[in-house]
Amino acid sequence: MPRYRRPTGTLDILPEDQPHWDHVRNRARHLAELAGFERIDVPMFEATEVFARSIGAGTDTVDKEMYTFTDKGGHSLTLRPEFTAGVMRAFIENGLHVRPRPLKLYSVGATFRYERPQAGRYRQFAQFNAEILGEQGADADVEIMMLVWDLYAGLGFQDLAFQLNSTGCPQCKPVYVSRLEAHYAGYPDTICKDCVRRLTLSPLRVLDCKAAQCQPVIGRAPHFLDYVCEECAEHFATLRDYLDLLGREYVVNHRLVRGLDYYTKTVFEVWAAGIGAQAAVCGGGRYDGLIELLGGPPTPGVGVGVGLERIILVMKSLNVPVPPLPAPRVFLAHLGTAARREAVRLANAFRGEDLATWMSFGDRRLRSQLREAGKRSADFVVILGEDELAQGVASVKEMATGDQVEVGLVNLIGWLKSRL
Repeated sequence: MPRYRRPTGTLDILPEDQPHWDHVRNRARHLAELAGFERIDVPMFEATEVFARSIGAGTDTVDKEMYTFTDKGGHSLTLRPEFTAGVMRAFIENGLHVRPRPLKLYSVGATFRYERPQAGRYRQFAQFNAEILGEQGADADVEIMMLVWDLYAGLGFQDLAFQLNSTGCPQCKPVYVSRLEAHYAGYPDTICKDCVRRLTLSPLRVLDCKAAQCQPVIGRAPHFLDYVCEECAEHFATLRDYLDLLGREYVVNHRLVRGLDYYTKTVFEVWAAGIGAQAAVCGGGRYDGLIELLGGPPTPGVGVGVGLERIILVMKSLNVPVPPLPAPRVFLAHLGTAARREAVRLANAFRGEDLATWMSFGDRRLRSQLREAGKRSADFVVILGEDELAQGVASVKEMATGDQVEVGLVNLIGWLKSRL
């Protein structure tokens, strides 16, 4: 057993896993930039209040899952459990509201939550995040939704469908919350202790409860859509019309509220088939009051977060092909001290010309070096020995055909580039 092991809920991404990671990240970036999104990177940790204020007390994320610590200056800091709050802080601090609207931003990086580890869910996990700021219309919602739909579809996920709900606005949400609280008042001894606490701190959270004893109460709870105002109802109807126009499957899920307090109007999840008990693969929604809540100017927004580990787990289970790791195009084999010195020089020169090159290390027989070149899938092996150096040439073997020719050292780079 090794003396040290990685922390619980973390993952070592080994070289053989990197093709999947590169493929997913590249696909996400490509789709985002096709739609005009610009990249923004924010710190891995923020003042704790940024997350507590935006995500909301009473949520599992704030109450149970955040990695919070006090730094040497006595400041309370938290590793980001999600991107949106930090991106909104950056939007305010850097005066991004003066840029042309809408502003489309995306991020890729590590996030942290103290959750029970399970397949595809870790305590440190990578996330792709996208936001559209400064636009209130449902067309912004559907653009965010189609971005992640196209991502999953292009990565081999099957039978995709949206789960949709509306959580209203500051005008109609209090009406629904009062009805929900009245409903739950009839079950004081039935619901779990967490839901008793949630009713005080964040009532909508009761609809997201997974406790078996709470499921019948949730099933009889009033539906948010029966209490939304005219504006919110129209927004939701327009969103559904767009999804119908695009031919995208969706289900209105009256229990869907998502896990963060800042959502208004649209909330959604993407569900996929064939991935086990957890059908939801990502989620997001609209947060029109979040920037104002954090001290910025009133700015509507909509966004989504996508966990990458779960994508890769599913891709592997579905045997989705990905581009392989790039192999060295040229392998430098050498025999003797003088040849090794020339190999060092040539390796540097080749790489300076963008020729991917692997140089053999140490003193080994030629047969051993050729075996290594084959294992590394090199296209050409450049062989240097005393005789070759004396003549100012190198023997070059094409691995696919076995053909071998002599090429002058001064012409070697041009010769290789013409064939690669």
